[in-house]
Amino acid sequence: MESPTRRCVCPGSFDPVTNGHLDVIERATTLFDEVVVAVLHNPAKQGTFPVQRRLELIEEALADDVRARVRTVAFADRLLVDVCRELEAGAIVKGLRGGTDFAYELPMARMNKHLTGVETVFLAGDPALEHVSSSLVKEVHRYGGDITGLVPDGVLAALREDGPRV
Repeated sequence: MESPTRRCVCPGSFDPVTNGHLDVIERATTLFDEVVVAVLHNPAKQGTFPVQRRLELIEEALADDVRARVRTVAFADRLLVDVCRELEAGAIVKGLRGGTDFAYELPMARMNKHLTGVETVFLAGDPALEHVSSSLVKEVHRYGGDITGLVPDGVLAALREDGPRV
């Protein structure tokens, strides 16, 4: 008898995807058979990149050996636990940059466990990237700061197409 696929969901807005996100996604592929990167978005809010472009930027940034074990999908106006149920994912994987992230994520992890029994696995982020967040990257870029090394090359190029937005 074949064992079931061990599948997890890495959720986020990924607007834009950062090297910190990629670190967590890549490490999740060593723990699970399949990693589903779920781009969760609110259709009423306009992001920096349209949802389809976010999916493309994630896929482009994945190393070839990782890409085969990662699937990218978008969901709107849904509870994360409903996404997990639909995808038959037994776990949620979240990266943590520090204690503040843990304090924010723990209540959500407990609620998700309460609602459906899905477990949350926390992966400590790479210390070299603990200062990196999508919102901070966008702000630094907006004011002309150098974000090289904080985001994949494709994201850097896509952000530069518009130039700083001051």
